[in-house]
Amino acid sequence: MPSRYRDELVSRCNGQLIVTIDAVDTCLTVYPLPEWELIEAKLRELPSLREETRRLQRLLIGNAVDIELDSAGRFLVPPRLREYAGLDKRAMLVGQLNKFQLWDEDKWNVVAEADLAAIKEPGGLPDELRDLIL
Repeated sequence: MPSRYRDELVSRCNGQLIVTIDAVDTCLTVYPLPEWELIEAKLRELPSLREETRRLQRLLIGNAVDIELDSAGRFLVPPRLREYAGLDKRAMLVGQLNKFQLWDEDKWNVVAEADLAAIKEPGGLPDELRDLIL
């Protein structure tokens, strides 16, 4: 964990994190424990008879693993999750406001380039989002 996030995570959640698969991208999502508890609460409120709800719960909760930062700010990702995300030697930890995404570096570079190209297309960024970056 980069030092710029480590101190905040230690003070905010004692270095306790949850890692699970990302339901949209082929990467992992790493949540500080308090953020994960909010996700769990929202999932609990969804109608359990809907297949979409059960599918999302199976993916997110069924793959969630408790991890903890060690004294050097490292954490160990279980082999099953590393395999899902294709993590080998080089990984990218990408901040996402209240969570992180953990990507295989090559996959991240492809996605980042595609995202940048899409935003540059006419209409690729709605006005309300464009106002955020101006």
